[in-house]
Amino acid sequence: MTTSELTAPQDAVPVREVRAPRRRVMGAGKQMHAGPLTYVVLVVFALVSLAPLVWTAIAASRNNQRLAETPPPLWFGANLFKNLQTAWDQAGMGTAMFNSTIVAGSITIGTVLFSTLAGFAFAKLKFRFSSTLLLLTIGTMMIPPQLAVVPLYLWMADLHWSNHLQTVILPTLVSAFGTFFMRQYLVQALPTELIEAARVDGASSLRVVWHVVFPAARPAMAVLGLLTFVMAWNDFLWPIIALNQQNPTVQVALNSLGTGYIPDQSVIMAGALLGTLPLLIAFLLFGKQIVGGIMQGAVKG
Repeated sequence: MTTSELTAPQDAVPVREVRAPRRRVMGAGKQMHAGPLTYVVLVVFALVSLAPLVWTAIAASRNNQRLAETPPPLWFGANLFKNLQTAWDQAGMGTAMFNSTIVAGSITIGTVLFSTLAGFAFAKLKFRFSSTLLLLTIGTMMIPPQLAVVPLYLWMADLHWSNHLQTVILPTLVSAFGTFFMRQYLVQALPTELIEAARVDGASSLRVVWHVVFPAARPAMAVLGLLTFVMAWNDFLWPIIALNQQNPTVQVALNSLGTGYIPDQSVIMAGALLGTLPLLIAFLLFGKQIVGGIMQGAVKG
């Protein structure tokens, strides 16, 4: 009898290898599928979001008498193109559309450019009183814009810029919100080592901004540009004070549709629909690129 036979117990039971249960792991290339409840929630939110726009189109296709009846109309009528033509002629929408495009485009370009530069300076450059200046910049967001209307108008009148587009463009070329927004984004999205590497390679400050800062800030610049364009296009308070009906923006032109003893609500709604169409077209054309830029920045961040 061998040594192993002597040492081994007589009632030894063969040990089986115990394996952990396998878990199904979703592959990296597979996508998660939404359930029926998700689609129901999305459809409800889409209908609620589209309801004001659909009602505007329905009201623009009716007449003033039908809009005053109870219950209100819930489907389109036959006067849409007639009311659109009336609103276009009465409000001078051709000139207003052109002026709003120049104003909103100029404000968007200036705000995105200057806010990105200022945000980069606050995020990555070291200079004296940077924290104090940032707090002062954020503090200006707490001041109601109505308080600046009178001194701003007097200043523009001294420059003889009343009823000119630069009166609306220049005061809003820089945004405190845009500066803070870009600063917060660049703190996380732009590594300091990347800037230092560009400096070591001999890049000037302008080259660093053009080849390093702007590519890194592109997603946030797209979001800020869209928000600024919508805000500038829909701005009403300052343009109605600084401009007149001979040189209006869209919102100033739409204000003329509400005049008269009995305002024609269908024509007003038609004008509002005309003023909204450029924003819808801009979102349809550039929405995919903006959302793609947001997702790209989220993945890299």
